[in-house]
Amino acid sequence: KPVAEAWQCSICDHIAHGSAPPEFCPICGAAAALFHSYEVTESSKTLADIRKVVILGAGIAGLTAAEEARRQDPEVEITLVSRERVLPYYRLNLTRFLAGEVAEEDLFIQQQDWFDAQKIAYITGEAQVIDCAARKVTLRDNSQLDYDRLILTNGAHPFIPPIPGANCEGVMVLRTLEHARKMIENLHPGSRAICIGGGLLGLESAWAMQRRGADVTVLEGYGWLLPRQLPPAAAALLLKHLEDQQMAIECDVKIKEFTGDEAVRGVLLEDGREFPADLVILATGVRPNSHLARQCGLKVQQGVIVNDRLFTSDEHILAAGDVTEHQGRVYGIWPASYTQGIIAGANAVGGSSEFSGLPMTNRIKVLDVELFSIGQIQAIDASTRLFEVQDNGNYRGLTCHDGQVVGAVLYGDMQLMGS
Repeated sequence: KPVAEAWQCSICDHIAHGSAPPEFCPICGAAAALFHSYEVTESSKTLADIRKVVILGAGIAGLTAAEEARRQDPEVEITLVSRERVLPYYRLNLTRFLAGEVAEEDLFIQQQDWFDAQKIAYITGEAQVIDCAARKVTLRDNSQLDYDRLILTNGAHPFIPPIPGANCEGVMVLRTLEHARKMIENLHPGSRAICIGGGLLGLESAWAMQRRGADVTVLEGYGWLLPRQLPPAAAALLLKHLEDQQMAIECDVKIKEFTGDEAVRGVLLEDGREFPADLVILATGVRPNSHLARQCGLKVQQGVIVNDRLFTSDEHILAAGDVTEHQGRVYGIWPASYTQGIIAGANAVGGSSEFSGLPMTNRIKVLDVELFSIGQIQAIDASTRLFEVQDNGNYRGLTCHDGQVVGAVLYGDMQLMGS
């Protein structure tokens, strides 16, 4: 029977609850007119006895999973386990924190009183072993948590390329609040900072450090910036904008080594050039934290394999967020983690929601430039066509494959984003 009013986005299938659709979809940005009414029905639990839900990982996927499980079942016992010794925070805003645009206290999503009111046990710990047969999780301090449903939302870790000198002091990554704090401690006006990687995180980190007064250089191995999100013509506009802002950019380069003894002194390229550095940030991608899943025998390829209901190969274990692989895709983006968290939380307590996939969407949030990218941008094969328009420093592009629109890019003018 219907139990609530809801609206479904016709673009990405996100479901929003309320008497009216949201002004814009929080996942893909679609306007309210693109929502249609959606009937939410009361579902029975697939197993008769689901009393304890344990969630490993307190990022956005874990937090939304806990919140939705509680919304669906007021009685189930929920434990959310975090490796970090802080409350859940907006990881997306770490570069804004690094830039000094937001205060540390503004990063946190919920405070402890919210967990108390929701009757969600929030504990600090690191899972070491999952015993699927006994349905127990053993933490580093040897304490154990029993579960009827386990949700893996333990995220991903930064990829450290095998470059000589990568273990030098001053070579850092940006993934956690602790990383951001350490970077801020090491930054001062005039610091020579180098970002390895011209993707979203690399550019946002570079911009943030420049806001702190550092002299920043970005080194990208690909032929242009944001190769996963932008065609070359749009990337050229971005490159010019950044260079006009006194940021040094080098594309199509290969790193030979990080020079220095205990502390990093510079970055040496294969062509013999060396860039002096007091600080080097590695923004070279992430890898799913799949080791626990492998150890306990779950199916894993790049990430933990899940079906449309986000169950793993074990009927008592689900997964959501950066650790998961769904239909061959590891998303690694906030909208997918948010949506998967909701679905996993609902299904963990007996729901039957399905994740049908999401288009890859990105929007730069720290650079003083408006940029939006969605779907497949680069050519898949000879049937791919790119339609581009440039005027007054703005860019609009549509990628088509076999007569279907599969991707879009906006640079500068964002008026078409919600159309």
